[in-house]
Amino acid sequence: MFGRVKPLDEILATAEQKSLKRTLGWFQLMLFGIGCVIGTGIFVLTAVGAQKAGPGLMLAFAIAGAVCIVAALCYAEIAAMIPVAGSAYTYSYATIGEFFAWTVGWALIMEYAIAASAVSVGWSGYFSGTILEQYLGIHLPAWLSGGPLALGGIAGGFVNLPAFLIALLVTGLLVVGTSESAKVNAFLVLIKVTALTAFVALTLTSPDFSADKFNPFLPAGVFGGFGTGVGAVGAAATMFFAYVGFDAVSTAAEETKDPQRNVPIGLVGSLLFCTVFYILVAAGAIGTLGGQPIMSAAGTPLITGSPELARQCAMPQYADALVCSKEALAHVLRVIGFSGVGNLIGVAAFLALPSVILVLIFGQTRIFFVMSRDGLLPEVLSRVHPRFRTPHVVTMITGGAVALGAGFFPVGQLADISNAGTLYAFLMVAVAVLMLRVQSPALNRSFRVPAVWVIGPLTIAGCVFLFLNLPAPAMLFLPGWSVIGLVVYFLYSRSRSHLARGIVELPELDPESPPMPAAPMPGVPVPPHDRD
Repeated sequence: MFGRVKPLDEILATAEQKSLKRTLGWFQLMLFGIGCVIGTGIFVLTAVGAQKAGPGLMLAFAIAGAVCIVAALCYAEIAAMIPVAGSAYTYSYATIGEFFAWTVGWALIMEYAIAASAVSVGWSGYFSGTILEQYLGIHLPAWLSGGPLALGGIAGGFVNLPAFLIALLVTGLLVVGTSESAKVNAFLVLIKVTALTAFVALTLTSPDFSADKFNPFLPAGVFGGFGTGVGAVGAAATMFFAYVGFDAVSTAAEETKDPQRNVPIGLVGSLLFCTVFYILVAAGAIGTLGGQPIMSAAGTPLITGSPELARQCAMPQYADALVCSKEALAHVLRVIGFSGVGNLIGVAAFLALPSVILVLIFGQTRIFFVMSRDGLLPEVLSRVHPRFRTPHVVTMITGGAVALGAGFFPVGQLADISNAGTLYAFLMVAVAVLMLRVQSPALNRSFRVPAVWVIGPLTIAGCVFLFLNLPAPAMLFLPGWSVIGLVVYFLYSRSRSHLARGIVELPELDPESPPMPAAPMPGVPVPPHDRD
């Protein structure tokens, strides 16, 4: 059952013979990593994190960043050693075997779709609050701007119409065919970093900034309790979503000059940059507006996305509360008197977040491609449109699922569920690194994880630690999804696997050559986890 392992020697040989042109340096990798990382997490989930941890959100960012840094080192070693597309799925197939590779790929399918839904909901908040209300004077009724499904009952909305529509619009673009150049990516990075820099500068120097607003620093404690998802660690498990994307750098290893030097710098550098930035943003938001959570009668923070929190946030006394905002950063600046800049930050999020949705939906279809090419999923999923030459079947299926999630669920709960799949994928990369050290110690490693027998287990422990501090529904979603995946694997995929039938399908290295029906966006490395 666990003996089906792709021949690593052939994968590496193919990589040598058919590698892509190496043009990227460490600065381009850092830009790409920052561009993928900065998104809904910091623009939207700041309010969700404050409701879970209060001012302890700053500690939450540091905890999540620390887990990501040790995971990044593992990614750096294996990506530089096996510089091929496929990332966590391919690494697992080449080291641990088909069964575990299937579980990783299945988890990534879930992660990408739900993450795209979360980003769509985040975009909706800025679209409704900034573009419609501030610039056009249009106020969407609550039943058209919030999903009805939430922990504990009905949240009050009927459908989040903007989130639903943006997911369908991006899906339509992907069906017709779209491209995004490295220059466009760099421009979007510039927009997001400029917006956050302006936010930090204005809030930290504002007369409204006060150290008193950080007291108590940990209103829900460090650990809020198993399955509650609150406290500093519970917030860290949620804010982990704000870092997802750093592994995009690892998938660019095959296009990187001097990968043994530039890949680790790109990975760790982009993470450190984002961690410091995030902590400063959290300090500015809480120091000016305050970030104490709204508590239940039992003295614990109300669950984000819950009907009770929605009811409390509708009360006049919480009209300016950070924890009730759907467009946190723009909201903070408006309250402290910088409405113009706040609106510009809303515009920046409005412009930048759709590209993140595009990358995530694109990436999920690429996961389908790799698994379909390996015989683990039906070939019909990679059927190409005769006119647009895009994988329209799987793109429409994915886009429909993303739109439904975005239309009916709150952003915080979507982020938590997505994080469960991401943490599992990161854990398996660390396992793959350790197994390769034992199985193939003589293989050339252009970058070696320092103290790998400390860093590797720390990555595994960190991922498990954050997973166990997610809310119970998010923790249970991954096993439930995995059970469905196991049924599919044993009833369909295992008997049709190309590897089992003696057909060795090596990872596709040239994005323009068959059998990959859809080429990656020119000039942009393959998205996170492959975002294949």
